[in-house]
Amino acid sequence: MKRSEIKRRPLSDTALASLEPDSKEYREQDGNGLYFRVKPDGQKSWQLRYKTPVGKWSWLGLGGYPEVSGALARQKASELRTDAAEGKNPIATKQARIAAEQATSNNTFESLAREWHASRNGSWDAGTAKRIMGALERHVFPTFGKRPYSGILSMEWMDLLRGLEQQGILEQMSRVRAYCKDVYDLARVTGRAVNNPLEGVHKFLASGKAENYAHVSIDELPALLRAIRSYPHATDVQLGLRLLTLLAVRPSELREACWSEFDFSKKLWTIPIERKGRKKGREHLVPLCRQAVDMLKQLQGLTGSYALLFPGRSDRTKPRSDTVFLMALRRLGYEGRQTGHGFRHIASTILNEHGFVSDHVEAQLSHKAPGVRGVYNKAQYLEQRTTMMQWYADYLDGLEKGNVIQAAFGKAV
Repeated sequence: MKRSEIKRRPLSDTALASLEPDSKEYREQDGNGLYFRVKPDGQKSWQLRYKTPVGKWSWLGLGGYPEVSGALARQKASELRTDAAEGKNPIATKQARIAAEQATSNNTFESLAREWHASRNGSWDAGTAKRIMGALERHVFPTFGKRPYSGILSMEWMDLLRGLEQQGILEQMSRVRAYCKDVYDLARVTGRAVNNPLEGVHKFLASGKAENYAHVSIDELPALLRAIRSYPHATDVQLGLRLLTLLAVRPSELREACWSEFDFSKKLWTIPIERKGRKKGREHLVPLCRQAVDMLKQLQGLTGSYALLFPGRSDRTKPRSDTVFLMALRRLGYEGRQTGHGFRHIASTILNEHGFVSDHVEAQLSHKAPGVRGVYNKAQYLEQRTTMMQWYADYLDGLEKGNVIQAAFGKAV
């Protein structure tokens, strides 16, 4: 838009965005001494023409566009005109307002949380640090990030956490509560807060694990397997649910998995230490049954051009939401009856009931026993687990088709 085409003032948002530069810098009046400056290189900014206390006209910059919108520029101009009319120096009052805004921004919950995160970062591995900040950015900062932390009430925290509770992500809710309580403890021990508004809140929230690990009975499992196969909404999510039933891994391990972790020739998935949230942990080898390899190759046809198996919709460098599998199960009518984590309990129950060696089952689930027995290498019982998990996949196929033959196939493993 050329400046000659301007039809009204104050300048419309359309005019501000589309005004074209000239060979020389120019200013267009917005009204009441506020001007919109356009430079030959296309840079745009706001300026206020005002009269100093000694009666001289002067210019005061109010910020660049579009960072400072038309509405914000007019608000700033109005405040500074009032200051000038009262005999104050607009430059001094502008600087005072900027200092006040900076002080407020340093007292926000987000700034305090990031300070806490930086102070604790050395005690976490990279994957854990990333997950914790991701949880705060996803669940807390949109609501409380820009608010002064001292003004957020206990009942507001309760409302936020109960919202997560209603989404069914109880374990995540419990972790978020613990992170935020720790953030306030930092403020308290450094003399910036007297009380912790999250103290005692846990007493009035669900504990998390019982609901988070909910799973159907073995009698109900065939219907669930058939429902998952017919999931109509997103093929990648359907395949993800089917892989959870077969592999007995944690939902986060599958959701955050990268294609580089899979070796189809060896039929192995290596879950790296940094993604397991254990600074002193170990890699975990997951044998891939024939059915899992087929499903992964189907999924690769959908998302193989990305690093992640389940890339997010808006940002392909980040995994899908941590509720993606839970929401899919809800759509299938299994809210409160089955969770992604619950498939691990189903696998443990079936494998143990069919005579498989307990240590083999625990190794497949990546459970670390206490003491010396818990210190084992990533490939422990891999040969036995490979046979065991192929049996399990075939068993689930039989359940789904309704032709399971009950027998203790696992005893020889």
